[in-house]
Amino acid sequence: MIDPGLLEFDWDKGNIGKNKKHHVEDYESEEVFFDEGKVILKDVLHSQNEERFIILGMTKRERLLFVAFCKRSSRLRIISARDAHKKERKLYEKTT
Repeated sequence: MIDPGLLEFDWDKGNIGKNKKHHVEDYESEEVFFDEGKVILKDVLHSQNEERFIILGMTKRERLLFVAFCKRSSRLRIISARDAHKKERKLYEKTT
C-alpha cells in the first residue's frame, strides 16, 4: 500500500499545525508511518475526490494515533491526526 521509498511528506499552509487542535504535532503524525505494527486501511467513505487512507500507529512515545492521509505524486499528505478511539485501539491491538 505504501512504498517504503514514499515516506516523504507534503506540508504546506493548508495542513501545517492543523492537528494542534487535537494536541498532535506534525512530527508525531509522521512517526506512525515507521511503526512496525501499523495498520493501514483504505478510507472508502472519504475517497470520492482522491484515494484516502487511514493509518493506526504508535509514536516514539507510544501514543496510538489515528491519521487520515492521501498520496499526492511521490509524497504523503496528512489530512488529519488525533488520538485513537477505543474501537480503533482494539483493532490495532488485535492486528499486532
